[in-house]
Amino acid sequence: MTGFKAYVVGGAVRDALLGLPVKDRDYVVVGATPEQMQALGFVAVGKDFPVFLHPQTHEEYALARTERKTAPGYAGFAFHATAEVTLEQDLQRRDLTINAIAQDDDGTLIDPYGGRADIDARVFRHVSAAFSEDPVRILRVARFAARFTEFSVAPETMGLMRQMVSSGEVDALVAERVWQELSRGLAEATPSRMFDVLRECGALARILPELDALVGVALHTPMQPMQPMQPSQQATTSLPTTHHQAGTADGFTRAMRALDYTAQQHASLAIRFAVLLPELGHAITDSTNLTTDLATDARGVAMVEHLCKRLRVPHEVRDLAIIVAREHAAVARAEAAPAANLVRLFERCDAFRKPARFSALLDACQCIYVGGANAAFPQKPALQYALSAAQSVDAGAIAAAITGAAGERATEKIPDAIHAARVQAVARALA
Repeated sequence: MTGFKAYVVGGAVRDALLGLPVKDRDYVVVGATPEQMQALGFVAVGKDFPVFLHPQTHEEYALARTERKTAPGYAGFAFHATAEVTLEQDLQRRDLTINAIAQDDDGTLIDPYGGRADIDARVFRHVSAAFSEDPVRILRVARFAARFTEFSVAPETMGLMRQMVSSGEVDALVAERVWQELSRGLAEATPSRMFDVLRECGALARILPELDALVGVALHTPMQPMQPMQPSQQATTSLPTTHHQAGTADGFTRAMRALDYTAQQHASLAIRFAVLLPELGHAITDSTNLTTDLATDARGVAMVEHLCKRLRVPHEVRDLAIIVAREHAAVARAEAAPAANLVRLFERCDAFRKPARFSALLDACQCIYVGGANAAFPQKPALQYALSAAQSVDAGAIAAAITGAAGERATEKIPDAIHAARVQAVARALA
């Protein structure tokens, strides 16, 4: 491009230096004006500052810019993008040194802030004191910790993050941006590291106080033995109690174990989020029988609902989290339940209309109660078998028989009749 120059910046340069696949390339353009970019066919897409899409590759090209803090929160900035802004000035406004490296088209690296050395040392370090002006950067560092598991946060950066929490800057985060960063961190290979970093700097208590409250909360009651239900017989395999014996882990640690296990299983975002939350009610109860305390479970469900509303969690993710919080204990104790209770569990979970969501519930419960211990979770196949038996009932035929015999006035009898038939089918299958 005549008269000005473009450099690859940020994640593409960082990932290449780490030997990782480069998926997307972003460019910063020095010495250009918006008018010049558009004259070359670039399409303007930036709302707050000049960003353009390349006419052929559709990669993003942003004009070099500086920024000035004007109000609390991540949106409180005024941007200055002119042809006079230098590459070094643009890189200085970035969050971490490992993201403040540029590459010329001949492969030359421009690294004024020591990012390559920090990559070699596996350290997250802020570029400048301006880091403290944007609270989203706390979330980004935590998310990067979940992705780059060999990296640690530089002490001075952790200190700056703690100051941002204590000063109240982190309280200016808006729900949509918090969820965006959390959901991206949950998708990483070791998502527990995100919450460890947030906890260490104090931000977890501000962003997710319900989860932070589980730190140090003992979960006393071990799981009860569970016999997997088979068509021909009942086996006698007991569910392991590795993470459920008194003293083995507090509520926060157990949630982190479950979360990392979901990552090992390549579970969906909804399952990863759900396993964090089923025991929130334990942080506000004095019960000595936590697994069976219905009041505790009810409080926990209400807390999950409030948390999801506060963070504006997407409906499909929220719905599974609520079901897991409400039903995980029932799933764990399914062996001791009669057929009628199992059918009521299926009905509460809407398993007949949404079997995939019920399967996700079982997957989430497996992660919660196994937590990476390489142990069996016989409840899952047992409940799948019981659900299959209940699904074999022809609800349409039952409804037709009732209305045919007694007319439309008997329609109120149909739900009870279908329920009874499903209970009988499950009881026969488990006999």
